[in-house]
Amino acid sequence: MQPKKVLVPISGAKADEEAIRLSCRLAKKAGGKIYVTYVIQVDRSLPLDAEVKPEIDKAEQVLDQAECIAEEQDYNVETDLLQSREIGPAIVDEAIERGVDLITIGLSYEKKFGAFSIGDTIPYILKNAPCWVLICREPIPEEER
Repeated sequence: MQPKKVLVPISGAKADEEAIRLSCRLAKKAGGKIYVTYVIQVDRSLPLDAEVKPEIDKAEQVLDQAECIAEEQDYNVETDLLQSREIGPAIVDEAIERGVDLITIGLSYEKKFGAFSIGDTIPYILKNAPCWVLICREPIPEEER
């Protein structure tokens, strides 16, 4: 697979960094374009276009960091900040709108109630994305092995 358009949704997790690096390596071979997207989940009690300043500041910082990681790989990425009620549907809609060939998602190794959990967003994307989905899970922490 040589993707021409790659979407990398990020949240600020450590696993995002490797997802960006991997996407750069894949897209570079095909001369492709990478879109890095941060989705702010807006509470239903607020209007969808509400300016949630702390979240916007965090998102801009995370997107700036993503650009730096891509530059280290000698690659330019296009960044985007979205606001949505739900993160999964926003990512799938973005993938459809941009016509991407691949979504690369970084996944932190997290436990919920003592068991490894992938949350709600990734299953939604896996079920609904119209393209390839690549999950880049970080290694199990040393103390968990």
